[in-house]
Amino acid sequence: MTSWLRKYSDLPLYALLFCLSVEAAFVEASSSGDGGLCRSSSITSCTECLRRGPQCAWCFQEGFLEGAGASQRCDLPLNLLRKGCGLDAMEHPEVTVEVNATLSSTQVSPSEIQVTLRPGSEASFIVAVSQLQRYPVDLYYLVDVSASMQENLDQLKMVGVALSHRMKEHSSDLHLGFGSFVDKPVSPYINVHPSKINNPCSDYEVHCRPAHGYHHVLNVTSNITEFSRVIGRQRISGNMDTPEGGLDAMLQAAVCQREVGWRAGAKRLLLLMTDQPSHLALDSRLAGIVRPNDGLCHLDNNVYTESTTMDHPSLNQLSDKLLENHIYSIFAVEKQQYQWYKELVSLLPGSYLGKLGHFQAPNLIELVVDAYKRLLSEVELEVLVEEGAGSRYWLSVSPLCPDGSTANAHSCSGVLPNQTVYFNVTVGLRSCPDEGGEEDVAVTVRPVGYNESTVVRVRSHCRCRCGSPGRCRNAGQSQCGADSTPTNQEAPRRPVHAYSRDSEQSPAEWRTSCRVEGAELECGGRGVCECGRCVCEQSKLGTVYGTYCEMDDFSCPYKDGLLCGGRGVCVSGECVCDLGWTGENCGCPATTETCQPAGGTVCSGRGQCQCGRCVCDAPQNSGTFCEKCPVCHSTCQSYWKCVDCHLAHGLLQGEVGHCNQTCAPLVGYVDYISECASSTGLVGTFIWVCALTVFCGLVLVTLSVLLLQRRGRPPGGTAIDVNYYSTGKDLSFIPSTNEKTVTYRRERPPDHPVEMNVQVHKMPLGDPWQC
Repeated sequence: MTSWLRKYSDLPLYALLFCLSVEAAFVEASSSGDGGLCRSSSITSCTECLRRGPQCAWCFQEGFLEGAGASQRCDLPLNLLRKGCGLDAMEHPEVTVEVNATLSSTQVSPSEIQVTLRPGSEASFIVAVSQLQRYPVDLYYLVDVSASMQENLDQLKMVGVALSHRMKEHSSDLHLGFGSFVDKPVSPYINVHPSKINNPCSDYEVHCRPAHGYHHVLNVTSNITEFSRVIGRQRISGNMDTPEGGLDAMLQAAVCQREVGWRAGAKRLLLLMTDQPSHLALDSRLAGIVRPNDGLCHLDNNVYTESTTMDHPSLNQLSDKLLENHIYSIFAVEKQQYQWYKELVSLLPGSYLGKLGHFQAPNLIELVVDAYKRLLSEVELEVLVEEGAGSRYWLSVSPLCPDGSTANAHSCSGVLPNQTVYFNVTVGLRSCPDEGGEEDVAVTVRPVGYNESTVVRVRSHCRCRCGSPGRCRNAGQSQCGADSTPTNQEAPRRPVHAYSRDSEQSPAEWRTSCRVEGAELECGGRGVCECGRCVCEQSKLGTVYGTYCEMDDFSCPYKDGLLCGGRGVCVSGECVCDLGWTGENCGCPATTETCQPAGGTVCSGRGQCQCGRCVCDAPQNSGTFCEKCPVCHSTCQSYWKCVDCHLAHGLLQGEVGHCNQTCAPLVGYVDYISECASSTGLVGTFIWVCALTVFCGLVLVTLSVLLLQRRGRPPGGTAIDVNYYSTGKDLSFIPSTNEKTVTYRRERPPDHPVEMNVQVHKMPLGDPWQC
């Protein structure tokens, strides 16, 4: 079992189902976060808004987005709240699931569920199916009595008592019934010669029963002796073709509940015994029978009266009738026909196929017992929607199988007695009825073969309880106001501000009331004045609204993807922030609490609180509250001169008068003198060390300059000029003459320009450089 089932394992069954239904319900379709699906210029009414999807809501508040179009009233509920629509003025029906736990049932719980859906929404609920042990059983034998079944019919006479004793291990109450079939008593299925109609076996000098489509012989009864007696009186019949009319007889045995005697509180097993395949729908055309089977009971004096006028049922029709009447079907066939019936059984839910080598009583008893255990161990859920509403709804089933069983598409196999299977059922509403309004549809959730079911009443919420807001003449009243009664009738589809022209105001007064005091343009240039009120234009950028069309939802700064940070409204291009917020995009708190440390001042007295953060006055201040200043002077550094003065004049002896006058502007320094006395001595020592270091450096630099000048004089000479002499290496790279060709051009040069060869002689190598 899943973990969430274990969580409620100690609760009673109905409490469990209620908790699970609440926990699993309310799954709605999602859309984009900006409500783009809800907003459309084509939406003019609340009903159209609700049909856009389960996430859309309609605001019928009077004066909402004054001047905006009706389509702006349809949006996501959160967006409508941000725009000023109250919750009590919002049409947003919720998806609900209500479980009726007061009605009791034995095998299927709960018995009744109420679900409310909107177009595009879905809801989930849990149905529990309990597999009970020793449940009452009705077993109806439907036997092919054609001539080839003579030996099998003799074996059946010995089954009743032995089967009754064997089934006591699995059921506390077994009832048995009996019916027979052959084929449709018309040509070419039977021989219509007068001598063959009453006795098809006349050629063999054997007295047989006439051929018949279906004959109900014995109601289901607990009198096993009577069952054996009736079987002992049965005689065979005969027909001409190979297939038999078994499916035609099965449908009559299923739908004729009162005639057959099916019990309401029992498991119903229908056992078909035959050695041949069966006719299918449309086979009757060979006999000229073209009327489709109507699926109703046609027994008169226990004989099927429409066998010669109605076709065989289709497999789909037979399947529906078996499910509708909670009947399991068991096919007992010989091995020659096993493959044919194997393909047939795959199309019939709640069916079991058994292969018999020989129709002997022990084999037949084992087949019935095995089929009973196999059918009850597989729990499959069937969901039926009321006719005519199936296209508007969709359903899905997911089984939650108990430990030891196997989960299939819509069923669990290998379920043991007294185990419970849970089914998670989801129902969704695609669309509303064409005529609109609300619709109640019954959905039946039923396990195959069970005579109990869960009835789900689905209500589609497609119409608003309120219409459009008020009009020009009655601007103070709304169809959803306190003085009006909610109605299911939609208001006439007109624009929200199609105001009446018979207003008491004159046209001049209309135009005046559409302008802000001192403004020249009506409705701010973004709308037209009708009936003395502004009808704002529809902009592609967003919504324009307000008494004078001064508000919109697109021209102000955004923060975190929201206009005005979601904390204000946009008026004339500027954010008007909600209480407690400020800034151009309403992103700044209006208080200074975030700038004030515990027990301190705002920004430590060294800055200003801007947008919830401290901005320090000086660059040397830092920290969240400007509390840090690595380069600031301490008290000792600021007043060291005054402290020096006190020390020089014998502070320790109390001679402070002179320093008090010298340092008079520095009030309050006395409190720090004792603290700074030792620091001042260190400051003086540091200054002497620095001065001595600078003096030594100057001496070294002077000596270095004198030594360099002395080395630059010529040997033995005292001349003031400084000569430069080239080395031998330099002589090898210095040419004696440098030649360069210079070309002079005139303003109007001749055909050949005049060239002058200029030679520049270099200084002789032996001459020294003169400074």
